[in-house]
Amino acid sequence: MAPISVPYFIDIMKRIIYILCALLALQTTVVTDAYARKGKKGKKTLVYVIGDSTVKNGKGKGDRGQWGWGSFVGEYFDETKADVRNHAIGGRSSRTFITEGRWDAVLDSLGKDDYVLIQFGHNDGGDIFTGNRPRASLKGVGNQDTTGIVEMSGKTETVVTYGAYLRRYIREAREKGAQPILCTLIPRNRWKDGKIMRDDKHAVWARQVAREEGVPCIDLNTLIADIYDEMGQEAVKTCFTEADWTHTSEKGARINARVVSEQIQQIPKCKLRKLLK
Repeated sequence: MAPISVPYFIDIMKRIIYILCALLALQTTVVTDAYARKGKKGKKTLVYVIGDSTVKNGKGKGDRGQWGWGSFVGEYFDETKADVRNHAIGGRSSRTFITEGRWDAVLDSLGKDDYVLIQFGHNDGGDIFTGNRPRASLKGVGNQDTTGIVEMSGKTETVVTYGAYLRRYIREAREKGAQPILCTLIPRNRWKDGKIMRDDKHAVWARQVAREEGVPCIDLNTLIADIYDEMGQEAVKTCFTEADWTHTSEKGARINARVVSEQIQQIPKCKLRKLLK
């Protein structure tokens, strides 16, 4: 039997540690939410927020000056009526939030008349099966799929379109009696001809899915881009961190959270409006 090379051994150990850490984090989430649901069901409406680092960055405590809007949106709700839970996590796509079991953890405590605010898209591009961040969904909203082996885990996975993943969130939330609300991804701090660049892929697909499925859609990509256009390129710099053009500062995250709350107020016949202050 040939000896195992050091690089190969290190690669295997990295995969094992990655999987164990993911399982440990998920187990903690499931236990915590299950316990909380037992104590609060019948008293407060659960309002889940799921997404990527633009919704919750790090632990949601302003690590490296970066904040997601999910860390502040709870301030707009009456805490005696609503229990806002920000389960967004950095680096996740519409696909990996499901494959890591994080969506199942939300579903376990989701009940009738609860709500789920959903924002993905920033991490839905890139590698599908290869590399150290195989998280991409297929482009579009159709029923296409592709099957392959994820190098990072060695597992076989069938990957579907961004729209198909969004439809799964909608369908499964509804099966629990909950109301899903889609949000288009927030804009990046990228400009062209004096205007913030609007997303022409995932934001478009999210709006299309919302129309076809008959669910509310908060078009953050357009609404916030309009605000940034009025502020001007120089002023908008303070809404982001110096690290990149994607992650918002506290100021930017608070603007985004305010827009979310304002748009909830405008959703026709939405009982969630009654939970706002």
